[in-house]
Amino acid sequence: MPANRFLALDALRGLAVALMILVNTPGSWQHVYSPLLHASWDGFTFADIVFPAFLFVVGAAMFYALRRAQADAATFLRIAKRSALLVLIGILLNWFPFSGSLAELRLPGVLQRIGLCYGIAAVLVLLVKRPHLPWLAAILLALYWLLLQGTAQQPYSLEHNLVRQLDLALLGAKHLYQGFGIAFDPEGLLSTLPAVASVLLGYYAAQQLSERTATAGASWLLTAGLALLLAAWLCSQIWPVNKALWSGSYVLLTAGLLFWLLAGLLWLSDIKGRQLLLQPLVTYGTNPLFIYVLSWLWAVTLGLIPVGDTNLYQALFSLLAQFLPAKLASLLFAVAHVVWFWWLSRLLYRRNIIIRL
Repeated sequence: MPANRFLALDALRGLAVALMILVNTPGSWQHVYSPLLHASWDGFTFADIVFPAFLFVVGAAMFYALRRAQADAATFLRIAKRSALLVLIGILLNWFPFSGSLAELRLPGVLQRIGLCYGIAAVLVLLVKRPHLPWLAAILLALYWLLLQGTAQQPYSLEHNLVRQLDLALLGAKHLYQGFGIAFDPEGLLSTLPAVASVLLGYYAAQQLSERTATAGASWLLTAGLALLLAAWLCSQIWPVNKALWSGSYVLLTAGLLFWLLAGLLWLSDIKGRQLLLQPLVTYGTNPLFIYVLSWLWAVTLGLIPVGDTNLYQALFSLLAQFLPAKLASLLFAVAHVVWFWWLSRLLYRRNIIIRL
């Protein structure tokens, strides 16, 4: 008998894609409502749940993709190929439009992290028994915390954290993100470890739901989510919530919130039977990788098209800003992109076009 696959999981994937486009495509980064900006360092905003949501749904999808897979050479080769392709696509996106200096090309990034997390998590779920996955996630967080303590001073500071030190040694300052004022990458190599835990928790949630009815599954999600949120609060007393470092308290907080969000979607679609309300999100989630890549290329391309003394991206925002307050114009610009890429997703969905690696 096939494992239950609830519509809520597909809706959550679509919601993650929509929110990522919303957060990543404001009309102007100088005019953004604070909840749509990532926390500058310690702390948490609405925007900070978007990337963990993406990793969470990667884990959930992984359960259905690998539940009958064998831990053999062919399977591991497929995993390695997909992981490498995601990393390569991410690096090429950073380089686009292929005119910048390779000596200053940022090597880490969102897709690179997704690729690495997918590869590591997929191998782990094939080698570790499923009931042990929550403990494995906890071990990864504990190991990461111990490694961070190896920094001589201020292990959670921007300048002295071990994530930055390792990236500087292995990749070099010029290949890292520069947006914090110094070379530091929020998608660093070492902080991939706790991000793998986010994937494993998504996998575990899907596995638990597959064994339950919708009502029992929603109840389990609420209970498990509460436990994760309590654990996040306890952890935050010694390890601040920090997206840039992907701290353990951040992993637990976002996972708990995502468990609750998934419970709400499950209640709406599979318990109350309001599937039509979630169908737009389901549509949005059918080609998540393709739509994410396309949205990136679209935004960069708009910025390359000259319009007077500016570019098309800024010109479109300025047009909105003539009639609306700057922050509202910036938000509506992002919302317009969410709608535009939903329409493209719907076009692919209606033609049954699924683009996979």
